[in-house]
Amino acid sequence: MHVLEDDLKAVVKPQYVDQIPKAIKGPDKSVGKLIEGRSQMDNLQEITEVLELKHVYDRDVTLLSGGELQRFAIGTVCVQKADVYMFDEPSSFLDVKQRLAAARMIRSLLRPDDYVIVVEHDLSVLDYLSDFICVLYGKPAVYGVVTLPASVREGINIFLDGNIPTENLRFREESLQFRIGEAGEEFLTDKSNAYGYPKMSKTLGDFELNIESGEFTDSEIIVMMGENGTGKTTFCKMLAGALQPDNGKKIPPMNISMKPQKITPRFTGTVRQLFFKKIKAAFLSPQFQTDVYKPLKMDDFIDQEVQNLSGGELQRVAIVLALGMPADIYLIDEPSAYLDSEQRIVAARVIKRFIMHAKKTAFVVEHDFIMATYLADRVIVFDGQPAIKSRANTPESLLTGCNKFLKNLDVTFRRDPNSYRPRINKYNSQLDHEQKLNGNYFFLENEA
Repeated sequence: MHVLEDDLKAVVKPQYVDQIPKAIKGPDKSVGKLIEGRSQMDNLQEITEVLELKHVYDRDVTLLSGGELQRFAIGTVCVQKADVYMFDEPSSFLDVKQRLAAARMIRSLLRPDDYVIVVEHDLSVLDYLSDFICVLYGKPAVYGVVTLPASVREGINIFLDGNIPTENLRFREESLQFRIGEAGEEFLTDKSNAYGYPKMSKTLGDFELNIESGEFTDSEIIVMMGENGTGKTTFCKMLAGALQPDNGKKIPPMNISMKPQKITPRFTGTVRQLFFKKIKAAFLSPQFQTDVYKPLKMDDFIDQEVQNLSGGELQRVAIVLALGMPADIYLIDEPSAYLDSEQRIVAARVIKRFIMHAKKTAFVVEHDFIMATYLADRVIVFDGQPAIKSRANTPESLLTGCNKFLKNLDVTFRRDPNSYRPRINKYNSQLDHEQKLNGNYFFLENEA
């Protein structure tokens, strides 16, 4: 029981990495200097490589993007010697590849005499990272209860079930099932109302994006998968008509509603006033209230000033605003950022149900793999070199798309026999090996 002796050294990676630049004092604020100043172990070289900090090594911390700051913060904790390591949401702002790299780095800190504690909302990262899981439930801002540690699989399943069998306690009305089965078959589309976009290209500075032509239909969600910096947001902007393709191709004009990746609250007034101003018709429609507004628990902060909302509240406001606009196509960029696991599940459900009922199309950019597979009818895979040259493939089925995407990442998934949720295989485990040999990176068939 070291804990009682109070002689433990703990290092913490804070939740809000965007606050870090403000907290750093001293003349030299370059990434390299700051990490070297903290370094107490001989893993500096490995960490800068795995966390891709090489190319920002001489850059001033105040100039880093969200993802770069996150990797810098994780790196700074990982090079220190401590008894307890704590990471608060290490995967925000990171793409799937970087999330797994961070997870491997965090696991490398494990020694017989230290402790690693992580708060994480991305369930597949949690799965990859943890040995034991405590589930917290309760009423936000009122009280919280922590369960006893359970094995990883059991812990996540308890959370998804909303039920703790040992306590015989239900903390959520319904459980979440992942039936990706029906999306696995090649998506049979009703071609009568298909829309399309042409083959396009766009150069922004040094970055070149090539887009293969594709088509899509009503009541369909297409998820874009790819690393950060491969042009997913650029593609959204081109569909929305905010950016013109270079090769003079015209995108057929369509009504588009977009939820941007970065949400900056400019509106002065309450959430209710904002909704009345922007989406009055939807806001007053009973169907929209049941499908979107109520499940996202907007009543909790409907009369608060928009300027005072937290990240998660703003995200939910942005989702409601985007879905409330009348449009043919909804472009939703990273809907799970700032949301906790519970809210992610709700948001995914809301988006899926809304698109089905409204018979519209949605393009979603999502890094949380479980959310992405839950939402997707088909996927567009972005491959190539981030920030240099990349290609958007034509939309393909969930199975072939995920296989292609995961092959690039060198990661395999299996399915949980109970909840069917995708589970990530531990790196170099037997299953990981077998699936890679067979070229099966993503499992859809039900193993009986």
